[in-house]
Amino acid sequence: MKLLALILVLNWSTTIFSQTNKSNMEQAKIKTVEYNIQVILTLDMDNIPSNFEEIIKHEQEIVAKWKAEGILEHLFLRKERNGAILIFKNQIDEEQAKGLMLTLPLYELKKNVEYFTLIKQF
Repeated sequence: MKLLALILVLNWSTTIFSQTNKSNMEQAKIKTVEYNIQVILTLDMDNIPSNFEEIIKHEQEIVAKWKAEGILEHLFLRKERNGAILIFKNQIDEEQAKGLMLTLPLYELKKNVEYFTLIKQF
């Protein structure tokens, strides 16, 4: 009789533990995954045109507009001053980011452009 009671208690506690874990697993599945697109733009510094300052001004206007529209999360200039890193917010996918990058005046001066889809952790 004591053995039967012990088995019932162990079975009951295992069931509660399993249900708790199942509930936690379901909560984990509910979390939405946020993707950001990171673009690394490297400029061809050997072929900079004489109107580079004008191009930079126009570039700044465009990225400021993207920031105001809520599609650009971050803009970093590279320490070497040979390009930039842009991080687009999660509503922009890679194809949209490529289309947006084509509209930048500095895109024509590119040496290389890399696109990375990032999964936001926090």
